Amino acid sequence: MAEDTKFIWGTGRRKSSVARARIRKGTGKFLVNRRELDEYFGRDRDTFIARLPLKTTKTLGKYDVFINVQGGGLTGQAGAICLGVARALYKADESLAEGLRGASLLTRDSRMKERKKYGQKGARAGFQWTKR
Repeated sequence: MAEDTKFIWGTGRRKSSVARARIRKGTGKFLVNRRELDEYFGRDRDTFIARLPLKTTKTLGKYDVFINVQGGGLTGQAGAICLGVARALYKADESLAEGLRGASLLTRDSRMKERKKYGQKGARAGFQWTKR
């Protein structure tokens, strides 16, 4: 197998989304679930977050990125893609680690939805209290 066609894998998670990222040297193609990145995400903010590791390391046109993402909403998926691409770039070239760590792109965001408590309406919100 040629060195150029070898894929490097990275897994990213955010909220309840899981993204499996594959990167290889290429022309800058970015596919999410077999669709173009701009077509998949409606918001510019989500496409910006997904491309952030490539922009930070100045490798935007040098790698082809293929993402499979599932679960959660679009913002969580964008965060998962960001972490997955950052981890794959780190595996591809460890000299990029300083830039990725400096932008906090190799750290998983551990915030999750807080569970609903019994006897309450939600995680924090309770039912309205009446005196009489």
